[in-house]
Amino acid sequence: MSYTIAVAGKGGTGKTTISGLVVDYLLSKQKGSILAVDADPNSTLNEALGVKMERTLGDVIQDLLERRDDLPTGIDKQRFVEYQFQMCLVEEKGFDLIAMGRPEGPDCYCYVNNLLRDVMDKFSINYKFIVMDNEAGMEHLSRQTTQNVESLLIVSDESVIGVRTAERINQMIIGLKLKIRDTYLVINRAHEKLPEAVIAEIEKTDMRLLGTVPTDENIVEFALAGKSIFSLPDDSPAKLAVNGIISQLKGLPV
Repeated sequence: MSYTIAVAGKGGTGKTTISGLVVDYLLSKQKGSILAVDADPNSTLNEALGVKMERTLGDVIQDLLERRDDLPTGIDKQRFVEYQFQMCLVEEKGFDLIAMGRPEGPDCYCYVNNLLRDVMDKFSINYKFIVMDNEAGMEHLSRQTTQNVESLLIVSDESVIGVRTAERINQMIIGLKLKIRDTYLVINRAHEKLPEAVIAEIEKTDMRLLGTVPTDENIVEFALAGKSIFSLPDDSPAKLAVNGIISQLKGLPV
């Protein structure tokens, strides 16, 4: 069974960078096969990982809707989606990447989302780890397009408002009754000591603060240069912090 690490948070908190560093950690420890899932239409996980994406599952869904009465003969919709899924999958050294793509339009997506869920569940068992970079609304998780999530990291900036936003995401997840075992808070771009007001706000939430990630000029510099997360030096403060955070996850396979 796969161990899924999902990352969520409002835009601008650096969750895509965190997701990329999670993949980097798992690769460095050679813990097993990895599927990276870019589930945020506005995300750039592929760029963080230095991967070129040609096609997303959003493209597949739209294509299926437009061609629902004109699919290739001799193949059912399930097999067609499975084939298209494989066409979207980018295979890299040590990990694969798939992007969920654009948000839905005005058409009814219930049927194709169910097909997609079944295909995702079928393919995900081939991986020891799934790392999912989500949008704040947790759209794809709310549709159960993946299996259970073992660890969810909700990323916030170092502010009271940021922590409150993270807690709203947490409460939404609780309300949706998603299959998530453990939920944690991660403060990104943090100072060595969190402000007292932020600590007090965290204590009001139902989330455990798993750790903080400091501001790292390496990440800013590498992003401007278009370099991937994997190019970061081993002494990168953010990389070291995320390594420490992931090593604390409950039940992480060794």
